[in-house]
Amino acid sequence: MASSKSRLRDILEFTVLFTALYLLSHFALRQFFPQWFGPESAEVGIFLEMQDPTVKGDHHPLVELRNKTENALEFSDRCPMPPFDVEYKSGGEWTKLETTETALLCPPFQRVEPGQVVTVDLAPWKYSLFSEYGEYRLTLPIVDELPSTPETVSVEFSTSPVGVVTQTFRAFVTKPLLNLLIFIASLVPEHDLGVSIIILTVFIKLLLFIPTQHGLEGQRRMQAVQPKLDEIKQKYKGDPQKLQAETMRVWKEHKINPLQSCLPLLIQFPILIGLFFVIRDGWHLELSRHLIYSWNQTLPWTFDTHFLGLNLLDPHAYIFPPLLVVMQFVQMKLSFAIAKRKKDKKESADGKEKTLEKAEKKPLSQQEIQQKMMLYGLPLMIGFFALQFPAAVSLYWGISTLFGIGQQLVVNRKEL
Repeated sequence: MASSKSRLRDILEFTVLFTALYLLSHFALRQFFPQWFGPESAEVGIFLEMQDPTVKGDHHPLVELRNKTENALEFSDRCPMPPFDVEYKSGGEWTKLETTETALLCPPFQRVEPGQVVTVDLAPWKYSLFSEYGEYRLTLPIVDELPSTPETVSVEFSTSPVGVVTQTFRAFVTKPLLNLLIFIASLVPEHDLGVSIIILTVFIKLLLFIPTQHGLEGQRRMQAVQPKLDEIKQKYKGDPQKLQAETMRVWKEHKINPLQSCLPLLIQFPILIGLFFVIRDGWHLELSRHLIYSWNQTLPWTFDTHFLGLNLLDPHAYIFPPLLVVMQFVQMKLSFAIAKRKKDKKESADGKEKTLEKAEKKPLSQQEIQQKMMLYGLPLMIGFFALQFPAAVSLYWGISTLFGIGQQLVVNRKEL
């Protein structure tokens, strides 16, 4: 009976923690990727809304058109101009802008069905119409005049330069990585983006191999002494000074530096973030001129974005998400294997029963709760991200995870 209550308590604790993790990730996604959560409106009409009303430098505007009417909207082909009239505010007055140049082919945009929400990407006009910082206004002329709809719909937004931190990050991380990807692709047959991503990811992981290995070694030693640290916490829970002194003694005795497992991760974290944005945003060279070194500005080629029959620019819900969930779960399982093995050995040495039928199960410790949350929650979060991001990002994450599994196996073998 007691064991059943303990199991129920563990399930409830895990459910609460997983729900908190989901809500936190959902909140973070709304903050960083608001385009995934467009606001719903019960009003009738045609609505324009910027996905980001304050576009940072070197990004491009994304506009959502919502047809909340009972009629389809028809638009004429205005290429090389965008579907909107573009105005720039100068000296307090609006000036209409025009262009004959586009960085990409004009996207098709001629009909919006009733109830449909269309995202209009203004990337083709990133440099020709939106290169100046300031305030802009987009006006959508309606070709078919509807009795209940105004003839024009407008939305305003502003562009501004990025901050010093972003500029520094781009100069020392993003630009070198993108140009390294370009160099690799220039040597790959047909400039295959998938093969180039694999080579770049492996190269970076090899470059970071030693600091990462030091970090994993530090984690291994920390996990190895965790049962002893748990005993010390229990023994001196009412004496913080004695607890700190005994903890330091154990660390010194086992030659553990708590920063060893953190500093390498802090070193490689900016590189991993840079790789992520390079692969997500830098695939099209015409939209990455601000990140490309001068000698790469006039490349006579662009990436081949098809890999193993997949278009790496689109998400693939039935391939990468489940694979990433499994691989991330395996990696997390391996990272906690040493602590579990130590705990099992200790329980065997103390003569404790391992089954719930023979002994009452102890409540999960704080560390065990965190490990379970990471073990099951993180893989599901990665799989959810893979549903949204282009397959190129999933490919990078998958190769990086496979490499991490190999490194973790090497570390775990030393404990056998």
